[in-house]
Amino acid sequence: MTANKWQFMKHVAKLYDLAAIVGAFIVATFIFSSSPRSMTLASFLALRIKLGNCLLFMVLIASWHYIFRRCNLYTSKRLTHVAAEIFDVLKASIFAALLLLAAVKIFHVQMVTGPFILVLWIVSTWAMVSERLITRWFLLDLRRNGRNQRFLLIVGTNERAVEFAEYLSEHPELGYSIVGFVDDYWERMPAFATTGYTRSCNLNDLPEFLRHNVVDEAAVFLPLRSFYERVARLVSLFEQHGIATRVGGDIFKLRRGISRVLDFDEQNPQMLVVAGPREIVSAIAKRSLDFLISSVSLLLLSPVFLVIGLLVKLTSRGPVFFSQTRVGLNKRPFQIYKFRTMVADAEKLQDELMSKNEMSGPVFKISQDPRVTPLGRLLRKTSLDELPQFFNVLNGEMSLVGPRAMSLRDYKLFEQDWPRRRFSVKPGITCLWQIRGRNSIPFDQWMKLDLMYIDKWSIWLDLKILAKTVPAVIRGTGAA
Repeated sequence: MTANKWQFMKHVAKLYDLAAIVGAFIVATFIFSSSPRSMTLASFLALRIKLGNCLLFMVLIASWHYIFRRCNLYTSKRLTHVAAEIFDVLKASIFAALLLLAAVKIFHVQMVTGPFILVLWIVSTWAMVSERLITRWFLLDLRRNGRNQRFLLIVGTNERAVEFAEYLSEHPELGYSIVGFVDDYWERMPAFATTGYTRSCNLNDLPEFLRHNVVDEAAVFLPLRSFYERVARLVSLFEQHGIATRVGGDIFKLRRGISRVLDFDEQNPQMLVVAGPREIVSAIAKRSLDFLISSVSLLLLSPVFLVIGLLVKLTSRGPVFFSQTRVGLNKRPFQIYKFRTMVADAEKLQDELMSKNEMSGPVFKISQDPRVTPLGRLLRKTSLDELPQFFNVLNGEMSLVGPRAMSLRDYKLFEQDWPRRRFSVKPGITCLWQIRGRNSIPFDQWMKLDLMYIDKWSIWLDLKILAKTVPAVIRGTGAA
């Protein structure tokens, strides 16, 4: 299970924290009511609430959320010590309490007193800290059992790089798997060889290495003073591939990436450059939407699956489903499923038809493909052949909306690196390419649409694309 598959769990904390502080407010209200002995739940719920107070409370909730974000409560804590995480929570809850105190003084809210705010702070802090300790324990247990792993590439072979690798090796609960080390040969290389670690390639061969290996993060330990320009190019290269990069400080100006300072221990602060969407606030909504729609669709469309399966089986020789290895998140291979629309040995016949390819770039498409069966042509025209991909979405290998999943053959034919950033997110059933012409769009424009989707991603964009996909499919726009 990949880290990104579980990434949305971090963002549950956003809703939880707001619920915790609102719940703490309710608890404090219940405790400090004017007549606590006679206060019952029914009378508490029947309390009159003025419109002005409601508006003030909504502003407070939005302000609390802003404070929590500014205090880094929702950044990755994988390499952060538990004490540092608790300190961030305490800092955020104190600021939230002070904000409430200021609002009370400004707007003369009589019901909120000093003891009221103290109870609110204690209850909300306890709830937020408890949730993080439980979540941390749960994730650590997963990682100890080999789940929730991130594949890390280390650039550099000096003592700091080796110490970092040893730190990760000594803490398997952090969930990092070291892909390898990258560096040019230098005078200390014989000493590095005695550590038991191996060098995967030199710096010049790094682009080729990234094209053929799964890498989620890269940690750069080259000396910044003497290798500044080289490190800047490396970070830019990782950004092209959509790989998060750890370096020693906030010194690089990147076009798309965002950076935040993290600690893997108190003496080694690092900057994490994330080469993906600028905000992942709606990540939980995206995964929830994927899970909900794919589950309901598979349930409601089960009769359609049965009919199409029978028709495929009765009209041509071969299996009902077509399975092929595709390139997924950060180049992870996975098996994609479709209804079979071609003759059984279609992939073996592709080389004979290469001269008729109508698509630019590495992608192979021809409008009158002789390998497609009559039923398959209808299924493609209506996109019904792609219904089994809901299984991939349900399993977390794909999303409803995302760049089109590339075959291994097409991926290996990429000549440039700039389109590879499309693999920094999960592939999808539909995307901008689907609603703007599909196979009629040149390859370069297709890739630019994918990168545009990544840069401008939001849950609203996903909903908009989903809404436009149905009429595009009905029209058969660009379908082969």
